[in-house]
Amino acid sequence: MGSASEYRRGDGGTRRAGRWVRATLAALITGAVVLPLSAAVRPEIPAPSPASLAPLSASTLDAAYAANRANAAEAARMAAAHHDGDRAATDRRLAAPARHLLRFDGRGSGRVTEVLGDLARADRVAVLVPGSDTSLDTYGRFHAAAAALHRQLTRQAPAGTHTAVVAWLGYETPGTVSTTVTTTGRAEQAAPHLRALVADLRAITGDGPRISLLCHSYGSVVCGRSAAGLAVDDIALVGSPGTGADTTAALRTRARVWAARGADDWVEHVPHLGVDLFGTTVGFGTDPVSPSFGARAFAAGDVGHSEYFSPGSTSLTNLARIVLGETKAVTHD
Repeated sequence: MGSASEYRRGDGGTRRAGRWVRATLAALITGAVVLPLSAAVRPEIPAPSPASLAPLSASTLDAAYAANRANAAEAARMAAAHHDGDRAATDRRLAAPARHLLRFDGRGSGRVTEVLGDLARADRVAVLVPGSDTSLDTYGRFHAAAAALHRQLTRQAPAGTHTAVVAWLGYETPGTVSTTVTTTGRAEQAAPHLRALVADLRAITGDGPRISLLCHSYGSVVCGRSAAGLAVDDIALVGSPGTGADTTAALRTRARVWAARGADDWVEHVPHLGVDLFGTTVGFGTDPVSPSFGARAFAAGDVGHSEYFSPGSTSLTNLARIVLGETKAVTHD
């Protein structure tokens, strides 16, 4: 990413960059004071260490699901004993026999990788990469998005095509009101884990199936940091503040890169800059829906920032087309 000087275009550009730097500094100061205090209020919720699993493959998949469900059930018991009813309820739902957990870690904010569909037989696999404020405590919303996509894929898929959706909560997402949401730090920590997930998926499915990353909000920064050389076929960015790269070429990926933003998405008003502050870069560079970024822009309709996977929406229909490889059917604004 570039420094502020690379984004200055005359006095107007300098003033805009200056205003954004001042706003960012205010957010950093507020976060440094408020967030440590708020984080200290909630005690750590006890949970077991993650289950020990054999290397993932099609033949070990059912055993992995069973081990992770058992781990979630134990996490539920421990959370209940700790008098955290909400976390216990979430863990119990994840421990249900119908849930397919590829990975589970109930400690802290939590990590879950959940499969919807028959992964071992899938011809098309979609991986959802979430943005800020996604944790075990808000996992229901993320699961609902994955379920909506899976239903859409099932309806749209040609006869004989098998699909699976992977809801990947595999990193500590930043808080929307925090210093971490304005930098690439969490994304850089997440990137090795997303790369490991794709390697696991290839070990389970082989090289034949098409894998798509659907990256929402800050999740698009994670995808940007993970993209180089990754064995995926499509990367779709929705509600993206940027990827940390200025062009699709800078992502160094062979995948087709797509981008969309809903008409009612507030992220449109986020300044697309990269500013060096105190040894770190704040902001995520070029707007992914701008022609200069080079992504394939597609229509999202009038959705807001949290509505890209809403049933019946233009965005969900087009995302399903991308996953299914029906690129000519994807609509554009």
